[in-house]
Amino acid sequence: MPGLTALPAAARARFRARVSGDETGAPGWVREIGTVGDGPGWFEPDGVVWRVHGDVATLVGGVAALLGQGAHPLALAGVQRHSAYLDDPWKRLAGTARWLVVSTFGSAELAAREAGRVRGMHERVRGRDEAGRAYSASDPALLRWVHLAFTDAFLAAQEAVGRDMSQFGPRWADAYVADWTRAAAELGADDLPTSEAGLAEALRAYSPVLEPVPAELRAFLSAPPGLSRPERLFYRGLAGAAAHVLSPTVAPLAGVPGRGRGGAVRLALARAELRALQLALGPRSPSEDAARWRLGLGPAPAWAHGARQPLQGEGAA
Repeated sequence: MPGLTALPAAARARFRARVSGDETGAPGWVREIGTVGDGPGWFEPDGVVWRVHGDVATLVGGVAALLGQGAHPLALAGVQRHSAYLDDPWKRLAGTARWLVVSTFGSAELAAREAGRVRGMHERVRGRDEAGRAYSASDPALLRWVHLAFTDAFLAAQEAVGRDMSQFGPRWADAYVADWTRAAAELGADDLPTSEAGLAEALRAYSPVLEPVPAELRAFLSAPPGLSRPERLFYRGLAGAAAHVLSPTVAPLAGVPGRGRGGAVRLALARAELRALQLALGPRSPSEDAARWRLGLGPAPAWAHGARQPLQGEGAA
C-alpha cells in the first residue's frame, strides 16, 4: 500500500497495540518471552516455525483460519457461546496471538505454562449447540480440527503472500507441519499429520461433519468493526487474499473461491501491502525481539532498558 513505508511512529504503535491488546505493544506476556526461562524453547531459533509465525503473512492466514474453523459446527458453538468476539474482536485476536507467539518464541518453561493456561480455559468451554450436540473445547477431535484449519491456513498464506522460504529447502512445508504439531499436542490434540499432503488428507476427512459457515461470521470476518478508514482499506486486501488461500475442503462452505481458483491479482496486491507493512514495522515483531534478547541473539528491546538480561543457564522470574 503506497505510503506505508513512511508509516509514522504513532500509526505503528496503534497497529502493535491492536494486535497485542496492550497500548504499549508489549504486554506482560510479550515481556515474559524475554525474561522467563532460558534456552530455545519448543522451536529452533530462526527455524521454519519462527519464520512462518514471524511473517506478516500471518495476518492473511489468521483470517483464513477463522473462516475454516467456523465450518465445524461444534468449534463454532464454543466460540459463539463462550467468547465476546462480536463485541470485542480485538480482545479475542490478542488472546489468540498470545498463545501463538508464546508457544513459538517463549522458553520451554514459558510455553508449557501458556499451554496449561489455555487447557484450563478449554475446560470451561463445554455445552450443547442448538441441535443438542455436545461440545467441549478439550475434546481431542475438536482440538485436532482447530489445529488442522489453523496450520493449513498459515501454511497456505506463507506460500501465497509470505517471504521466500527457499533457504529451508524444498520440503520446508512438511517441516512446518511436523514441527508445529508440538504446540497442538501440548493442548491435547492427537493423531496429527506431519506433512503437507497428510494435512490436506486430514482436512478432507472432516468433510462429513462440516457445515456452511454462518453468514453472520462471514460478514464479520469480511469487515470487522472498529477499524478506521485506512485500516478498512488495508484489511479488505487481507480478506481478499484469505479468500484465495482457504483449503478447497472448506472454501465452498465459506462462500469463497479458495486455493487454486484464480485470485492472482488479489494475492499480488496483498503481497505488496504486506511487504510495505513489514518495511514500516521493521523486520521482527516485539515477541521475536524479546526471544532473541533472551537467547543472546539480539539487543535488549526498548521496554527492557534497565532490566537484567538472563544469563545462560539461569532462569528468570
